Amino acid sequence: MRNRNNNSSSFMMLFIMTLIIGGGLYVYFSSTFERNKPVITLENNNGYWNLRKPLHIKIEDDSAIKSYKIIMKNAAGDTTLAYEQLLIPKKNIDLNIKPPHGAYSIKDKKLKIIVQAQDVSKWNFLNGNTSVKTYKLKIDKKRPQINIINNSYKISRGGAALVIFQATDDNLKNLYIEGKNKKHFLAEPFYKKGYYIALLAWPVQDTSFRATIVATDKAGNISKLYIPLYLKNRQYRFSKITLSNKFLRKVTDLSEEFEETQDIKAPLEIFKIVNEKVRAKNEALIEKYTSVVPQKMISSFKMKRMYPLKDAAVVARFGDHRKYYYHGEFISEAYHLGLDLASHAMAKIRSQNRSKVVFVGDNGIYGNMPILSHGLGLYTIYGHCSSVDVSVGDIVPAGAAFANTGKTGFAMGDHLHFGVLVQGIEVRPQEWMDKKWIKLNIDNIIKNAKKIINGK
Repeated sequence: MRNRNNNSSSFMMLFIMTLIIGGGLYVYFSSTFERNKPVITLENNNGYWNLRKPLHIKIEDDSAIKSYKIIMKNAAGDTTLAYEQLLIPKKNIDLNIKPPHGAYSIKDKKLKIIVQAQDVSKWNFLNGNTSVKTYKLKIDKKRPQINIINNSYKISRGGAALVIFQATDDNLKNLYIEGKNKKHFLAEPFYKKGYYIALLAWPVQDTSFRATIVATDKAGNISKLYIPLYLKNRQYRFSKITLSNKFLRKVTDLSEEFEETQDIKAPLEIFKIVNEKVRAKNEALIEKYTSVVPQKMISSFKMKRMYPLKDAAVVARFGDHRKYYYHGEFISEAYHLGLDLASHAMAKIRSQNRSKVVFVGDNGIYGNMPILSHGLGLYTIYGHCSSVDVSVGDIVPAGAAFANTGKTGFAMGDHLHFGVLVQGIEVRPQEWMDKKWIKLNIDNIIKNAKKIINGK
């Protein structure tokens, strides 16, 4: 009888222990009792607030969020910016927290934002998990100050211009010049602290142009200032070109080296691929290397007029808009973004300005092509070279020969494709080959700006 009672007691103890262990395992592994606290994130903020734009706060939780509260704490006390008990809990909550009414008059230099969030988990004796996060924010309500010191009087379609300006802010974050189609021109520090210089370019493909200096600070304050430039809408040649079978055969022969045209037999298709896909790829490489703008302080920018080939004849002009037809049917189009010069075979190519080599290599339709940097985001390219005597990183002294003309790439005869670029945009080489233009638009602008900065 006693053994039977002992067996019953042991069974009961074992049953209870099983229940306890099972219950413990259920609590430990069940999502109902998850133990992760809500994750709170203040997005797109680096510790500043201008008391105008909302704060973007994100709250995430594995189970779901059932309540949150956001408090602003400053010298005047605590202000509840948001509070909600959710009828339907959510795993993700995105909040745009606006400043309280009258917040812009707050004089505090700093304040705190306290975010509290609780989830629906049954952990912590059915009370769930709670997160509390405090953000210390610096208050900055002042917009950056922008002042134009001097700029070129005009800019021509396909041409360049220079601007020198002052931009000041204790918490300056981004500074650029916005052109059409959201193109950003970067500025370099100039002469003294708080002053900047930048070259601008009006793409030949655009019929209008506008440039605006944009300055933003860490608190999100923005200032904009339009650069007053007289716009000269220069007209460029439009060419309607009929493709001959002889020309297409030459294109087919030249295209053998392009991977995009391998296994393509139809001459018209080959031409279209070379003129569009290969050209776009090659121009993308040029843009990549010529869009770099150093951010070192500069005090001067002196340029001599460029004439890379001595006694050269112009065989194709910049900005020529070419449309190609075959038996009256439109096939393709392109802009000629450079100046083609020719003298004699394998003529020496020289740089009249000290420059740095940033690229040397084959570039498709441009053939063997070096790229030189002249500073301030100004670059020159030299296409179809038969040979190049410099390497990347070399400094080319003013007046030195560094390459020879040729007919590499997509060239029908020995010549030089000479291109000038401002921050990745092709501009009229003729401007940089004109001593008077350089003096009026570059030298005098810098000289007079320095006088203004010095208070003379």
